[in-house]
Amino acid sequence: MQKTYSTFARHALAFLSGAIFALGLLISGMADPNKVLAFLDITGAWDPSLIFVMLGAIPVAYLAFRYANKRQSTVLGEQFSTVNIKEIDRGLITGSSLFGIGWGLSGICPGPSIVILGLALTNGYIFFIALIIGMLIYEYWAEKYK
Repeated sequence: MQKTYSTFARHALAFLSGAIFALGLLISGMADPNKVLAFLDITGAWDPSLIFVMLGAIPVAYLAFRYANKRQSTVLGEQFSTVNIKEIDRGLITGSSLFGIGWGLSGICPGPSIVILGLALTNGYIFFIALIIGMLIYEYWAEKYK
């Protein structure tokens, strides 16, 4: 029998997960655009320290996905939402390229941008507004050229 959880419990777990993620971004330096740009600058003043963030994230993600693949639902009883697309198409290449260009130019990734908003940094606000505008442009484009 599937146990159901209250809305409060689901929201509390989501809040706790987000807080842990934000703390990890701050401690690792992923919320500092200058540190990210130094990591991406492999021909200049390269700062390889963010490699350790990846090395820490990969085994955790691997174990989490292995655990999730053995389950029918999430820990809170929700249905999984997964994507099983395995082909590399024009949309993936275009989107990945635009994402990489934006990240490389700003040093800000969409996840950390929300943390940066909480730090009240001007470049975080500018990036977040541009992120929302980009998402709206995509929604318009996707609807028009479906």
